[in-house]
Amino acid sequence: MRQILPVPFVSEVGKMNKEELEKIKQKALEEHIPIIMDDTLDVIEKELKDNPPKRILEIGTAVGYSAMCFSEFLTENGEIHTIERDLDRIQQAKINIRSVGVEDKIKIYEGDAVEILPTLTERYDMIFIDAAKGKYPFFLKEALRMINTNGVIFADNILYKGYVMSDYNKHKQRTAVRNLREYIKEVSENPNLETKILEVGDGLAISKIK
Repeated sequence: MRQILPVPFVSEVGKMNKEELEKIKQKALEEHIPIIMDDTLDVIEKELKDNPPKRILEIGTAVGYSAMCFSEFLTENGEIHTIERDLDRIQQAKINIRSVGVEDKIKIYEGDAVEILPTLTERYDMIFIDAAKGKYPFFLKEALRMINTNGVIFADNILYKGYVMSDYNKHKQRTAVRNLREYIKEVSENPNLETKILEVGDGLAISKIK
C-alpha cells in the first residue's frame, strides 16, 4: 500500500517559501536522496541571473529541489518542465513544489525520459541533465534538438566520483563511465558548442550554443 504523505504548510502561489525549501533540502540530505550540490547550484544560478530563461527542461526531478531553486530565476510567465520516472519521488516532488509555492511554474512529466523526450516539441533556453548516467549521450542528442539559439545545456555529475577521468574500468559502473566519457567527447568536439568542464560537485559540463 502506498504511503500517503502529509502536505506541509503551503506558501502563497508564485511566492517561494525559502524556509520550506531549506527543510526539503535537509530532509533529502538526511535520507541520502541525490540532489544538486551547493557549489554546482551556485554556478548554475549565476548563469541564470545573467541570462534569465523563459523555459527550462530538467531531466531527473528527484524530489523537485533543483527545479524549485531554478524557478526563482525564470522570466515572467516562465516555466520548468521536469521528467521523473520514480513514482515515490514524483509524489514527494508534487508535495514539495506545492509547499514551496511554485506549482504554477513547474510541470512534471511522469515516466522514463528515454520515452518522453522524443515526444517533446518545445524549445528551451536551458536544459539540465541529471538522470541515468548511462543515458547521457541520448539525453544530449535530444537536448541539442530542443535547445534555443544562445541556450545552455548543463550536465551534472559528469566526472562521476572521479571515475571518468581515471583509468577506471570495473564492470559495475563500466557502461555509465563509458557513456559519460562519450558525452564529454561529443560536447567538446561539437563545433556548435562552447563547452567547459568544471570540477564542482561531482563535475559539471556547461555547453553553450554558439
